[in-house]
Amino acid sequence: MSEMSELLVSRPHFDSRYVAQEGQPLKDPEATVKEDFYPSSGLATAGFRSAKYTTEEWHSNNYSILHQAVNDRNHAEKICLESKAFSSAAEAESLRAQSEGTRHLGERLQDIHFWKSELQRHIEELVAETDLLLGLKRRLEKALDTTEIPFAIATDNLSCRERRLGPDLVKDRVEEELIKEVDLIKSIQSLLKRTHSQVVSQIKSNREAKQTLELDWSDKEQAYSLDEQCGRLNNMSSHTQYHASSAAAQDQVSNGKAWVSSTRAGVAGALREERASAELRGLGGRVLLDTAEDLRAQSSCVERAFSHRCQEISLAHSQLETHLGEVLQQVGAQERSVLSLQQSLQNTQPPLRVAQTRLHLRSFRPHMELCRDPPQLSLVEEEAQIRARRDSLQQQLSGARASLASLEQSRMALEKDLGCKRHSLLIDLHKCLAHRARYPSVTALSGH
Repeated sequence: MSEMSELLVSRPHFDSRYVAQEGQPLKDPEATVKEDFYPSSGLATAGFRSAKYTTEEWHSNNYSILHQAVNDRNHAEKICLESKAFSSAAEAESLRAQSEGTRHLGERLQDIHFWKSELQRHIEELVAETDLLLGLKRRLEKALDTTEIPFAIATDNLSCRERRLGPDLVKDRVEEELIKEVDLIKSIQSLLKRTHSQVVSQIKSNREAKQTLELDWSDKEQAYSLDEQCGRLNNMSSHTQYHASSAAAQDQVSNGKAWVSSTRAGVAGALREERASAELRGLGGRVLLDTAEDLRAQSSCVERAFSHRCQEISLAHSQLETHLGEVLQQVGAQERSVLSLQQSLQNTQPPLRVAQTRLHLRSFRPHMELCRDPPQLSLVEEEAQIRARRDSLQQQLSGARASLASLEQSRMALEKDLGCKRHSLLIDLHKCLAHRARYPSVTALSGH
């Protein structure tokens, strides 16, 4: 019974001959068992068959294995050929795409280099323009400070001339020119302040435009470095890595037109600021030169007016001195005349006393002796003549004294006026004109 167990085995549910049947559906295992069952000689073998295959099964199984091997080999060769062709095509396409990407990167590097050069050039030009504007700003500040000197001189001249005396305190041409000078200085200071404010604003605009260009240049420098690094990468590079999400954010970046438009907008803004700076520098230079020339021209007008006025005062002073000398001489003559008249008037007193005494004594003649004889008539006439001469001398003396008083008044008026003229000359010539000698030059007034 044990030997029979070793010879008999149970049939498997799926036979390997299925492979040889090229995909034909398997029969029911139980039906197969019944179909292929060879009854043994004993009841113990019921339901079992022999472990040996038939010759047909061996040939069929062998053929199916060989056929399957041929099919698998042919399919494998086909897959190998297709894989090799696909690999070659994929490799060639990868190399072409990589080469195309490298070419685009090279073109991109050229574009970035071009715009970097343009940005660098405009940055340097903005720096140069800003430096020139800073120089103009310093000139304007210096010129504005320098105008304080002419303003102080002009106001001091007006203040000094307010101390003129008497009739010399007039509103003459000098005062009119000084007032014009003060008004001119005030208007020039206002103009310089406005120009200075414009220069400061333009410097700020230049720096903002420069900052915009520098930020753009910095971005392009970083992009250039990255693209240059990308351009040097190849399949043999050892530091490449997988970045699966690197292409996911492409919808959120700018396009080429926006990139060029942004840079061109920055360059256009820089060009506008450069042109505005150049125009402002030209305007500022003309303002400084024109204001300096206007101040010097007005100063020359004031100094000519001072010179003419000083000549007038000097001439009047000379005339007053001449008249004062003549008046003093006449005063001396008139004083001597008064003394002479007083002496003449005093000299009439003795003859008058004699004549009146004689008449008085003759009035005591007795009776008929008291008559108008020739001596009496002569004495009366003499006494009358003496009185008339005394009256005439008295009138002459009064006239001489009045004339002397007038001469004294004239002398005092001349001396007072001479004092005013000397005071005016001291103010105009020795104070105002001497102070105006410190008037700034055109170079200083133009901010140099």
